[in-house]
Amino acid sequence: MARKVVLTGMRTTGQLHLGHKVGALDQWLSVQKSGEYECYFLLADIQALTTHADRPVLLRQSVRDVVLDWLSVGLDPSLPHVHFVLQSQVLERHELSILFGMVAKYGEVMRDPTLKNELEQQQDASLGFLYYPVDQIADIQMVDPMERGGELLVPVGEDQLPHLELAREVVRRFNNKYGTVFTECQGLVGKVGRLVGTDGNAKMSKSMGNTINLNDPFEVINRAIDRMPIDPARTVRAGHLVPGDPEKAAAIIYHRALNPDYDEVQQVEVLYRQASIGDGDIKERLKEVVREVLTPIKAQREHFEHDADITEIVANGTEAARQACVPVAKAMREHMYLTFPD
Repeated sequence: MARKVVLTGMRTTGQLHLGHKVGALDQWLSVQKSGEYECYFLLADIQALTTHADRPVLLRQSVRDVVLDWLSVGLDPSLPHVHFVLQSQVLERHELSILFGMVAKYGEVMRDPTLKNELEQQQDASLGFLYYPVDQIADIQMVDPMERGGELLVPVGEDQLPHLELAREVVRRFNNKYGTVFTECQGLVGKVGRLVGTDGNAKMSKSMGNTINLNDPFEVINRAIDRMPIDPARTVRAGHLVPGDPEKAAAIIYHRALNPDYDEVQQVEVLYRQASIGDGDIKERLKEVVREVLTPIKAQREHFEHDADITEIVANGTEAARQACVPVAKAMREHMYLTFPD
């Protein structure tokens, strides 16, 4: 049977938040549970350097924090098909990155809409930052099944789809030029593309300070929920509430993402449009929902903080990725005639 492989990852720039959970981790858990794919979950410490090179202590601690968060939500590296991989330690991956740079075109990289948007927020971007879309191709292809009928699946958010299209284009160009080595990856986008920040910003982001971390104390979480913006047009007139737009109420958006009771969420939205429920009531119920979601995760994290051998977990997963990457790098080298004197 042809191999089915999943490669996805997160930057190691601090503890994870609810946006990571609903935008990625829930989807990863579904893939893990299916048992159909060899799963490589990447701790992207090199990509973290593109924006945090001046904070090495944070990056080192973040490897441990991210692993603990992954374990706490249910990712299970004790399963034979699940591997936690430290990006920087898969040495052959770096070779792939350099060689893909000889195939990718400057213009197509710079047209990447995600990169262009991020560059607008960078005052003095490093060359490594400009190169990271190509570097991500090496991440994806390092565990390429390299066989007819093989599958290479990449769970991503919607904002990452341009990166996958670039990866497919570069892989296609390589295969046409040097002979078929690589499998074109396919993206898997979750039902919840991203979670808005607690300030109503379109994206929850550590750099914006609008996150609810998985390990935050509930007092901190409750204060963040209290501060969530409501529909600015919703005021009290003559002692009565004015109907509101659920799309402009952050607490309702969080209910959609986190509340498992679909009927309750629908009812809240109807009542909000009818001015029959207050924002305070919605937020108080959201606090209960978030507590229900995070309590078991916090308990698992506390357990793993004492009992998990993080070093061994990462070492084993990284070695599995290296074993997968060695034949890929060898095939790439051979097809590019980088095997002198053979």
